[in-house]
Amino acid sequence: MNYVVGIGEALFDCLPEGRKLGGAPANFAYHVSQFGLNGCAISAIGDDELGNEIIDTFEKVHLPYVLPVVEQPTGTVKVTLDEKGVPQYEICLGVAWDNIPLTNEMLSIAHRSQAICFGSLAQRSETSRETIQAFLDAAPADALKVFDINLRQSWYTAEVIAESLQRANILKINDEELDVVATMLLGEPTIPGALIAEDPEKTRRICRELIARYDLKMLILTCGAIGSYVFTANEESYVATPKVLVADTVGAGDSFTATFVAQILLGRTIREAHERAVKVSAFVCTQHGAMPVLPAELKQ
Repeated sequence: MNYVVGIGEALFDCLPEGRKLGGAPANFAYHVSQFGLNGCAISAIGDDELGNEIIDTFEKVHLPYVLPVVEQPTGTVKVTLDEKGVPQYEICLGVAWDNIPLTNEMLSIAHRSQAICFGSLAQRSETSRETIQAFLDAAPADALKVFDINLRQSWYTAEVIAESLQRANILKINDEELDVVATMLLGEPTIPGALIAEDPEKTRRICRELIARYDLKMLILTCGAIGSYVFTANEESYVATPKVLVADTVGAGDSFTATFVAQILLGRTIREAHERAVKVSAFVCTQHGAMPVLPAELKQ
């Protein structure tokens, strides 16, 4: 069996309407599984009610998981939404997913992984960072290794980003994060939040420079209401963002990444994968929480 793995944080998003299971890697694994692939969520949980609830949820949706129980409590994030449904996160420290231990079961899955999605947040702690890096290093050379960067608060460093890019072959990043990375790694001064809108040619140049410097197969750039891009060394795909009635945008980017990766693994072209990813993420924006069930027409 080949796996498509999300490794990193599994936690509860505490939203205004109640708590919902989330964490970018867990969201990724869940959405990949909706396309018939063998998704697997890898994280850590506490010996507590929330940890048991995560297991129960994964069991109900038939999502394979590796969730070693550690001394720290299961993670939670307080999520507040602005008037456009865009989330702001208050992320607790000293939680289970900061302490993911490397296990033989994880290494066995790594050897059989055809794609792995990981981010920067779970690498804020040395223990989880070492586990994630060892997992990536144990994966087959031809596996897709997707760095869905997910910069949160101040929980990232230039060193972690550079090391992650060196292990990745696909970068998923949004426009605000591209501003940070361009300044941090390339020495490109930018206007925060304005790069793609005010200087699209500079944006393209920065994306292609990142592809060349880190030998990436692809760079996926999402730009909110403007649209999204997929760059390769010699290709570019752009798809506009559809207008929908937004409930919240929690997990929309994760569903985009999962859908895109799933479609590529299923043999679709970059353009086909991109178009389907946009449709799925737009649907997720109309739902509350990060893990809605996709309608049949989006999974076909």
